[in-house]
Amino acid sequence: QVQLVESGGGLVQAGGSLRLSCAASGRTFSSYAMGWFRQAPGKEREFVAAIRWSGGSTYYADSVKGRFTISRDNAKNTVYLQMNSLKPEDTAVYYCAAASVNYGLRSRDVYDYWGQGTQVTVSS
Repeated sequence: QVQLVESGGGLVQAGGSLRLSCAASGRTFSSYAMGWFRQAPGKEREFVAAIRWSGGSTYYADSVKGRFTISRDNAKNTVYLQMNSLKPEDTAVYYCAAASVNYGLRSRDVYDYWGQGTQVTVSS
């Protein structure tokens, strides 16, 4: 079992920044690829960013590329999502997830564990 707890969400004005954290406990964190997804009201949960086990490869949705950065610290069992130049359309609940595979990371289906989510609200 892997437990994931997100933090760092909040209310920010458009153009501002937030850094989300996801702390993992349980099995070896470095054995899991990690992803961030988000879900806005009335919409499906969508891929935001992912990072492989070693952190050597990262992937982003086109809508956040160049503005968001995913990173991980395996010594701290934590994955981060730095979000810059935030837009109102980034408003959503953000979830982190852990996958025991290192491929197909844009798909929700490959993830084994999910956190409870943290709300991000961007005002215009």
